[in-house]
Amino acid sequence: MNRVLDKNRKRAKRKVHIRKHISGTATKPRMTVFRSNMHMYVQVIDDVAGNTLVSANSMEAELRELKNTVADAAKLGEVVGKRLLEKNIDSVVFDRNGYLFHGIVKSIADGARKAGIKF
Repeated sequence: MNRVLDKNRKRAKRKVHIRKHISGTATKPRMTVFRSNMHMYVQVIDDVAGNTLVSANSMEAELRELKNTVADAAKLGEVVGKRLLEKNIDSVVFDRNGYLFHGIVKSIADGARKAGIKF
């Protein structure tokens, strides 16, 4: 079996298992991470209403200089944290979206914590 396809299937399986147990509300929304080979994306979602409250990604005009590195992932996490605090949201449920809590995913979480978000 192709190694990349097998890796993606395993991530999808972990994602389904995690989503059975994690959901976000208006007071404590779900912060989810997606990473591609070139960019990073973060969304904060209220699952009850089905709305995205805050989002940030490395393709936005002010964040375009960010690369897909651990150091820049922390900056992206801080941006999301500041946007959440502007909307008076100080705690979230972190959804790693099937990725291992290591590297870029961990750095995004640490950046949000540094901005003052609790999870």
